[in-house]
Amino acid sequence: MIYGDCDLKDKCGIVGIHSKDSSIDVSSSIYYGLHALQHRGQESAGMATFNSDNTKEGTNGDENGLNHHCGMGLLIDAFKGDIINELDGEVGIGHVRYSTTGQSKFENSQPFVTTFNDFTIAIAHNGDIINSGKLRRELISEGVEFTSDTDSEILCHLIKREFLKTSDMIETLENLSHIIMGSYSLVILVNGDLYAIRDPAAMKPLAIAQKDDIFMVASETVAFDVIGAKFIRDFEPGEIIYFDNNKINSHKISKADKTKNSHCMFEYVYFARPDSTIDGKNVYQVRLNIGRALFDKFPVDADVVMPVPDSSIPAAIGYSRASGIPYGEGLIKNRYVGRTFIMPTQEERELAVKLKMNPLVSELEGKKIVLIDDSIVRGTTSESLIEILKEAGAKEIHLMIGCPPVIAPCYYGVAMASKDELIAANNSVEEIREKLGVDSLGYISIEDLVDSIGIPAEELCLGCINEDYPTEIPSDLEVESYYKF
Repeated sequence: MIYGDCDLKDKCGIVGIHSKDSSIDVSSSIYYGLHALQHRGQESAGMATFNSDNTKEGTNGDENGLNHHCGMGLLIDAFKGDIINELDGEVGIGHVRYSTTGQSKFENSQPFVTTFNDFTIAIAHNGDIINSGKLRRELISEGVEFTSDTDSEILCHLIKREFLKTSDMIETLENLSHIIMGSYSLVILVNGDLYAIRDPAAMKPLAIAQKDDIFMVASETVAFDVIGAKFIRDFEPGEIIYFDNNKINSHKISKADKTKNSHCMFEYVYFARPDSTIDGKNVYQVRLNIGRALFDKFPVDADVVMPVPDSSIPAAIGYSRASGIPYGEGLIKNRYVGRTFIMPTQEERELAVKLKMNPLVSELEGKKIVLIDDSIVRGTTSESLIEILKEAGAKEIHLMIGCPPVIAPCYYGVAMASKDELIAANNSVEEIREKLGVDSLGYISIEDLVDSIGIPAEELCLGCINEDYPTEIPSDLEVESYYKF
């Protein structure tokens, strides 16, 4: 899935399922739910399930009843053969990963698992803990040995430490919320008990649904659709949901009422699938609104409106409907090309873009085009795409962007770039237009974006476009450059 300029990445998708009936195997439903969330992570995938029949012996099982498997790549790569059949259990969690904190390697795949006394804890995480460096150093000083370089393993060890103090998971998670800083939605398996938690600012999405005798939590509602589960509601900010006597139980973290909501605006712009609904807002409708807003501010006399596929398609449709200019396709995405490796030369970098996008010359030649994209970050991918369109014979290219200029890094789970690499942080809109070589360039305003989403600005995280972050930023925090070219 191509996300605008530079393949922006969000950190992961999570699924958790609790069955009322111990005879129900949840592993296949977790697998299908993760398939629906594959766009949120394509570097690794994993699953942990609990089987109350502790006599089970298998390559993935332990004496506490936990079955666990992780693998690199897409789900179909990570779960080859009959591995899924070895993960039977009546409760479980799953994870698909993009790396924001930590490298792309097997040791960083999730769920993370730790065993102590008579307990096994498995955890899967979406988000970024921005004080993870300090917490890692503290844990190392306490004798903890790490097997990965991600903040998610830090969470696992913190939960283990606090649980040893309290022997109560709700109290443990309450304590955890006062230790960590950043964004997180978590699914946690403690032996046969499932807990799910959304951070007090509700930066990352999390929702719950039910189908017959199972409850399901997931990052996006599309995970429910694929198995026919009925959406119940979104998690409240700072809410812990757990299951006792096969019923939904809820606990609100004490700091939640004092914490400002900060829903990530990027979920609506392009991270989430368009057929998801997040915090009551239909993502497809939001993107249609973005397209209409772009036309209102930047009307263009053109022959055709075209998207940069895939996440910009609804916005392009919205612009087309508002303007009356026909919608068309000019760039065809190769859906069988995964992540392209870092290319050392300009020629190879241009080739990488062409592997993902091929122009329809018959739809471009001699045409005045409104091209809709969801973002410009570094500008390199946009520049290559514009060159492709020009080579195909486009007469005019008017580039409209459904996200305001990105002028600052994200610290909460969006692998973006350092400020020095952000084209809008160092250039005016006119300078960017000249660099890209387009006839006109229009960005949606922050006000129009907020109106398109339908959530008040004070309840959105807009830090990367206005530098007003919802938390303090640790002075020793560094933004890794995920784009080396």
